[in-house]
Amino acid sequence: QVQLVESGGGLVQPGGSLRLSCAASGFTLDYHTIGWFRKAPGKEREGVSCIGSGDGTPYYWDSVKGRFTVSRDKANNTVYLQMDHLKPEDTAVYSCATRRGGSYCSHLTRYMYDYWGQGTQVTVSS
Repeated sequence: QVQLVESGGGLVQPGGSLRLSCAASGFTLDYHTIGWFRKAPGKEREGVSCIGSGDGTPYYWDSVKGRFTVSRDKANNTVYLQMDHLKPEDTAVYSCATRRGGSYCSHLTRYMYDYWGQGTQVTVSS
């Protein structure tokens, strides 16, 4: 069955970096889009980045553009989110999600994903 497992979260100082992993099983990245979302206490879940099926076209929400990079390793069926220049406002639980298809993922909202991981906590604080 479809399963997503995130890892790599933790505590980091402002300006620091973390790399999150989303290990996928039960499907292949060639045919599935992966989205990254985050939820901070008291706030709605928001989009961070996504990488489409097929060619793997990435998309970034404005809040992380230029600081985060999404990539995928098809051999290991894993998607990564490299987060640099982290800010306190990046503190949240980060989750990956998937749906079949979607070469271009910029229009996909969180409601359009079918499967979700359990999330990993990222805390940016001095």
